[in-house]
Amino acid sequence: MAKKALVVDDSAADLANIKAVLSDAGCIVVTATSGTEAIAKAKSEKPTIIFLDVVMSDMDGYEACRLLAADGDTKAIPIVFVTSKGQKADKVWGELQGAKGHVSKPYTADQIIDQLKNLT
Repeated sequence: MAKKALVVDDSAADLANIKAVLSDAGCIVVTATSGTEAIAKAKSEKPTIIFLDVVMSDMDGYEACRLLAADGDTKAIPIVFVTSKGQKADKVWGELQGAKGHVSKPYTADQIIDQLKNLT
């Protein structure tokens, strides 16, 4: 079965970039542009993995991650933060919210694929 990735970013460029990397790797890609939409899509689409931006307007990635990790329907889905927040504290905070991985922007296609391979 093909892996399905949910990519969440309010930047159209980053969204398109990550979607292209994952599509090239044979993934089915679903996208969302906000934390609220990410939660709805995670429940309806049941992705294998979620790539989540931190800084978004309506709900930040940390809050979305906490809600997804606390929900019985979505808590088993690994979440990878893809963010410009690359400090050690940001990574630790992300893990405390329930994230399984962290990729700092600017990222390479290999970093995205490594997370996909390691977590799915």
